[in-house]
Amino acid sequence: MASNRVAFVVGASRGIGRGCARHLAGAGFDVAVAARTVHEGSGPAGLPGSLDAVAKDIESTGQRALACQMDLLDRSSCVAAIERTLDAFGRIDVLVNSGIYYGDGMSLFTDTPIETYDRAFAANAVAPLFLIQRVLPSMRKQGGGIVINISSGAGQNETRDLPGAGGWPLLYSATKAAINRATLGLAKELRGEQIAVLNLEPGVVATERMVTITSQEGIDGMGGVPVDVPGTVCAYLASHPNPMSFSGRTVDAPQFCVWAGLIDGTTLPFPYGPTAWGAPPELAIAGQTTGVGGGVPTPPEPHESA
Repeated sequence: MASNRVAFVVGASRGIGRGCARHLAGAGFDVAVAARTVHEGSGPAGLPGSLDAVAKDIESTGQRALACQMDLLDRSSCVAAIERTLDAFGRIDVLVNSGIYYGDGMSLFTDTPIETYDRAFAANAVAPLFLIQRVLPSMRKQGGGIVINISSGAGQNETRDLPGAGGWPLLYSATKAAINRATLGLAKELRGEQIAVLNLEPGVVATERMVTITSQEGIDGMGGVPVDVPGTVCAYLASHPNPMSFSGRTVDAPQFCVWAGLIDGTTLPFPYGPTAWGAPPELAIAGQTTGVGGGVPTPPEPHESA
């Protein structure tokens, strides 16, 4: 158990960030959670989830929680959140960059103002780098640390379908590609200081947004894996005795959690579960095969061979 270690999780009011925060607390971390939504019922588009709720999740494990209202597009709020965490806990051992700016949803490039791209790159690529810079002094003082960037296959692969009809928008894939690639360079630069930097590919995850909003925009998130899949892998990596062995790599959460025995893989939906095991993948993601193309592929009919 990492009884006195501290994690700072961005985008933790719901979705993958909340899953990571909960499992980090379960692994013995005190957790600072950062997002825009502090109170339940105030989320964008009525989405459930809040910092209040995830803080209660953390405290129910016996660990300390700190809720920090933060906006990736407001750099002063990012500075304040990091400083509050260091004042309260004295250190930051793990930074999880899970926050995301969605812009105009599934809009085509030609229908998206270029100013929206400015904001997307500022929030999805520059803000994570800024947060990394802000936690480096603490990690250096401690003799090491871990940065986990929530990745996406959209940063490497393209869909046949247009945005809104099953494909993802260029705004999302381009900004994910930027931070995915930044991870490799950061891992190289920081290896001498024992600071591991890695990508965590969560797979298609049935987050609140995926189920209630994105599913209406052409990508069905109902068959995605639960947030506990990337969450449990995040906690495993953060607690690993040799995290540098993962630095510079992309860890595929659905595959890894089965390989490491973190969950019962037979409970996972297609294409992660047993109906797809042994079948050729649709696309390679970050040099590994996950079997995931655009969205969640249609599983084989019962009479077809898996």
